[in-house]
This record gives sequence, structure tokens and C-alpha cells, in this order.
Amino acid sequence: MINRFLLFIFTLSFVSIAFTDCNNTSSKTPSVGKDTVPKVSPTGMGIQGSFSNQTKITFDSSIIKKFVDSFPKFRSFQKDITAFYKSRNYAYAWYDDSGMIEPAHNLYNRIVNIRDEGMPGEVPYKAAFIGLMETEEGAIKIAPVTELMLTSQYLAYAKKVWQGISEKQSLSTEWLLPRKKLTTQQLLDSLVNGAGILQKDPVYRQYHLLKDYLKKYNQLNAQGPLTVIKGDKKVYKLKDSSATVGAIRQRLYLLGDVPANNQSNIFDSALLQGVKNFEHRLGYKEDGLVNTALLAEMNYPLDKRIEQLIVNMERSRWVPVTLINNYLVINIPEYKLHVYENDSIAFSMNVVVGKDEHKTVIFNGELKYIVFSPYWNIPASILKNETLPAMRKNPNYLVEHNMEWNGGNVRQKPGPDNSLGLVKFLFPNTHSIYLHDTPAKSLFNEDKRAFSHGCIRLAEPKKLAEYLLRNDSAWNEQKITEAMNKGVEQYVTLKKTLPVFIAYFTAWVDRQGKLNFRNDVYKRDARLAKMMLEKPGI
Repeated sequence: MINRFLLFIFTLSFVSIAFTDCNNTSSKTPSVGKDTVPKVSPTGMGIQGSFSNQTKITFDSSIIKKFVDSFPKFRSFQKDITAFYKSRNYAYAWYDDSGMIEPAHNLYNRIVNIRDEGMPGEVPYKAAFIGLMETEEGAIKIAPVTELMLTSQYLAYAKKVWQGISEKQSLSTEWLLPRKKLTTQQLLDSLVNGAGILQKDPVYRQYHLLKDYLKKYNQLNAQGPLTVIKGDKKVYKLKDSSATVGAIRQRLYLLGDVPANNQSNIFDSALLQGVKNFEHRLGYKEDGLVNTALLAEMNYPLDKRIEQLIVNMERSRWVPVTLINNYLVINIPEYKLHVYENDSIAFSMNVVVGKDEHKTVIFNGELKYIVFSPYWNIPASILKNETLPAMRKNPNYLVEHNMEWNGGNVRQKPGPDNSLGLVKFLFPNTHSIYLHDTPAKSLFNEDKRAFSHGCIRLAEPKKLAEYLLRNDSAWNEQKITEAMNKGVEQYVTLKKTLPVFIAYFTAWVDRQGKLNFRNDVYKRDARLAKMMLEKPGI
């Protein structure tokens, strides 16, 4: 850590070089108004404002190399920083004739409170940065080291908070969705062109919603770990009375599902609604019954919930800031498909996704075909591991399952018992993933629906077909029903493809502003959290 005395001497050495040959009207340190740094406080605001457009106060170009040599973690930014200041004729960007400009203080507050952004690690050279910003000695009011530290911290902050871990790292978590592109050059270009510091953080809107809840959960966690609620029976329901009911009420009050705690140990209507609120947020049936599984969710440690928030804020960093207007999203841990129209949810439906040993892949594609009354071509792995062994045990297996040989492969013929149901939806990809109907309708009643071999089963496939063909005059509800039940395979090419995104979020804020959590079905959260902790620097 750089102590105050060394920092003062180090800064003075920069000043002596900075103003020897700079283009000021005087060789003396410019006289500016008093620079005061406001008290550090968390803020949800963006890094607002524009860079200084002054041109008189400049520094010597050689200072940049000296600065980077002293703070080598910023070396990766040296080329871009040099280009930025060269375009400004080495005029200060964070100062004007009155001293340090307001955006510098905004940036400072954001960086000092970077944990509010869901970043486990610290920023580089935090102690030095704080020391520079708090220094008020008159001779160094406009110091090149502070100027370059602000620019470097801005770029480091942007890289950490607006981009997240590297694309190589996110690929290692099997995230194959396209990531937002936000380069250092883009950030600096916006500044060079006079756009100023970005008025709105370039991150997907879920990021800010999760950030607000992260603050609340951190405040709650600071009060100490939650007391474990010990149940003395398997189910608690309306009109039950016990100390456990009172503990449940208190817990749901702390989590925001019960608006007020009336201190009652009786399971009343207010608690019933609170339980249903909690069930909704956790993806359970809203029956108002507190069973063992739901009680375990209430006892889930706050620090683990905070970790969930942090890793999903990280995933939000990867998502493009603005998505196209119409698209489909399947969120694997939620077991839901959402249809977005004009970037708002038109409707949603339950889905079944791949079990842990047959994980549904996180990627995107373009939905192009609807196949009514489809054949099911048995995948090679299923043929080898399931179908052929079953055929050896039962010579009539193919006939009994409406299957037939098709060249060297086996396929299941169209019909109500076909494993793909009556319709499938194709978005060509190398992962052999598609959406389809299923005869196993009862699975959609389960809270957790990871049962497939990787493809995605739809609870309401006909509704999706009607939506996709709604603007095609050749199709209506009756014709779709007939094609689904005809027993003859029929391909329909959509006139306009529709983007499909298969994503993985275990925490998000819904349209009602409620924080939702889901189980980490593929055990990916802990791995991502570890990655974020392993590389805390830039």
C-alpha cells in the first residue's frame, strides 16, 4: 500500500515533469478553484456527465509511459490511452479551469463501492487511487498522475463491470450465446467524439434490477446469518398454530413476501398469501403449503443467495444491451419459454429441458421450420444405449412402439404416441437441439422439469405454432390442428425466421419487480463464482 507521504512525493515528481514543457500560458501550476472530493457513498446513478472540453491545461506526452511503468497493471491500456490523449493534444479530460469535474467524483464513488456492482474483487491500485483523490495540497490540484489514474480506472471499471470475465472464460462455462461487444476503443471513441462518459451503463436491464436486490441482501446479511427454522411436522397449512409458523412469518417478512409481521403463530390468510408469493418467486406450485422442500428454501443461506445474485449479474454483463424486437427465450433453470414481441413478453409456457447427464446447450439459433406430424429419428446414442438393448430383449419392440427401420437407423412413425408429439420446431444447429411436443404431458405439472435427452419439450406447442403462423394466410387454427393430427409428416418453412436464445439464469427480477431464484440444475453457479474470485484484477 502506498502511504500518504510516498504518494505525495510520487505525485510531485509527476507535476515537476508535467508542467515543464506543457502548453500553458504560464510555467507555473495553473490556479484553479478548490477541489473537494465528496464523501464516498453508494450510488445507482450512471457515470454521468461529459469530459472536460478545455484545451489550455495540458501535460507532456512522456508522462503516460512513466505512469504505466509505475502502475503496470494498466499496461494493456497504454496504447489506447496514448491515442486518446493524442487526439486531445494532451489536454486534461477530468479537469477544467475550476478544478476536477463532477464525473471524476461520480467515477470515484462507483469504484470505491464496486462491490455494489457484484464484483468480488477489488480494483487495481485502490489505495493509491483513494490517496490521489483525497489529496488537497494546492500545488498538485491538477496532477497528471491523478488524471491518468482516473482514465485508467475508468477503462478498468468498464472492463470489469460492463463486460465481465473474458469470452474464453464464459465459453468454458458452456455459454455459447453471442456476447455483447464493448471494446476499449469503442469507449474511448465515444469520448474522443465528444459524446462524453456514457450516460447509461451499457449493460442489460436485468443487471440493474439484480444490483438493487444485491444491496438489500447485503444489508440483510450484515445483520448476521438467518436462524434456521426447525420444522416439527411435514406440512404447515392454513389455520395451523405453532412457533414454527411464527418463524416462517418472520422469515417471509424479512424476504419481502409478507408486508408486515403481526407476530402471530397462527397460519392466517396474510401468511397464506406470503407463502404463495414465496412459492411463485422460487418456481413452486402456489398451493400455500409449507412442506419440507419449501422450508429448506426458506433456510437457504443468505450468502449463497448473494452468490446467486452476483453470478447472474455477471451473466447479464454478457447479454447485448438491446435485443432485437421479436424473439424466443428458453431459460433452462426456470423451465420456461418466453415469447417476446417488441421486447415485451407476449406469453410464456412451461418446458421440459435436458436432465443433468444430457444438458440442454446454452446457445442461439434462428427458428426456421415447423414440422407437423413428425417422424422421430432415434439419435445414435439413444439407439445404442436404449433402443437396441430393448429390441434384443423384446423382438416386437419396434412394432409395439410404432417404430421402423429407415436405412441403417430406426425412426418412430408419426402419431399421438410419437416421442416428439404432434409437432416440432427446428432452428438448425450443430447441437441437434429443437423444440417439440410430447405425449408425456404429466411432466409439466412437476416443479422441476429436467427430464429430456437435451431437446426442449413444450407444454403448449399448438399455441406456439399458431403464433408463428399468425401472419400466414395459408394457415389458421383449424388447419394447424388437422396437420398436427394427420399422421403424415409436413414441413412448413417460416416466411421470416425468429431468433431463439437458450439461456441460463438462476436469479432474475420479473415483470412485477419480484426477485426470482431457481435451483442451479446444471451446477454452474459455483464454477462461475470461483472464476470471478480467481481473477479479481483487470
